[in-house]
Amino acid sequence: MKCREGCGACCIAPSITSAMPLMPEGKPAGVRCLHLTPANLCDLFGKPERPAVCGGFKADPEVCGADNEEAIRILGWWERVTAA
Repeated sequence: MKCREGCGACCIAPSITSAMPLMPEGKPAGVRCLHLTPANLCDLFGKPERPAVCGGFKADPEVCGADNEEAIRILGWWERVTAA
């Protein structure tokens, strides 16, 4: 599956524990990443300061669903069931 350009669900729903510019403590689940542009694109894409977890995320129908809203729901669910 190709990433849906402008979705941004993976930059909102999950937590990101890695430090990054503007977010030295990472990002809590459900909070919009400060590097997500108004067009829902990552402004750290391709830059060395982009967290490895972000670069390693691969779009897949099982986690991204059929649309952006479903992606938020699924990724949010995964975040809740895997939080310890």
